[in-house]
Amino acid sequence: MENTLRFMLNQEILLLCCAAFGAGFVDSIVGGGGLIQLPAFMLILPQYPIVTLLGTNKLVSVTGTALSAYRFSRAIPYLRTVIIPAILAAFLFSFLGAYTVSVVKNEILKPLFMVLLFLFFLITIRNKSFGLMDHDPHVVIPVWKPFMIGAVLGFYDGFFGPGTGSFLIIAFVGLLGMTYVQGSAYAKIINLTTNLAALLLFAFKGTFLFQYALPMMVFNVLGAFLGVRLALLKGNEFVRGLLRGIVLLTILKLGYDVFMANQ
Repeated sequence: MENTLRFMLNQEILLLCCAAFGAGFVDSIVGGGGLIQLPAFMLILPQYPIVTLLGTNKLVSVTGTALSAYRFSRAIPYLRTVIIPAILAAFLFSFLGAYTVSVVKNEILKPLFMVLLFLFFLITIRNKSFGLMDHDPHVVIPVWKPFMIGAVLGFYDGFFGPGTGSFLIIAFVGLLGMTYVQGSAYAKIINLTTNLAALLLFAFKGTFLFQYALPMMVFNVLGAFLGVRLALLKGNEFVRGLLRGIVLLTILKLGYDVFMANQ
């Protein structure tokens, strides 16, 4: 009996580590790792409370996100006038979003964000230069723009969450005129901020499954390391193609959620 339980535990850890690697790889480039890792948690460990799975998922994800942010920072210089307002706003508003989710059902936001993602997908197809042209360094970016990005998407991540990394890249590319690689670099810093804020909340609300989280962290970091390396080597076309794929998957996921909620 003991050998059977040990075998089952090893199988669970192996499958979750594979999911963590894939999530770290995808999330480090365009976000959307939650589409891989969180469903894996829910499928493989259905016996645990959802708050425990969410907390453990964040604990694993934050390691890969931290590595991605560090790796990008060595290749992509961050403008303080952009990154600092965005960080402050994201941290504060992610708490507000997490509080609001206990009051307002997040199902009302799913159709809205599904439409927004679909519009972005159309823009990337119609506008061939979107996200491929570097930001003009002579154009000063007003502080309110990065603050607004951090506030809106920080709130979204605390309130709802799926696709936050992709939305951040879209915002930095579309509103600040960055390339996809630059947008991905900035998105990692903001995503790290909101993940840390969420971890603080989960530390009070739930427990972490360290027996699964610790080995998964290693694989999440490995996936993130490979993802950032490929993003920097392959450039904007590679990031744009992967972002399109993740956006489509997110649209399908949101559409499925909306459909099931109305059944």
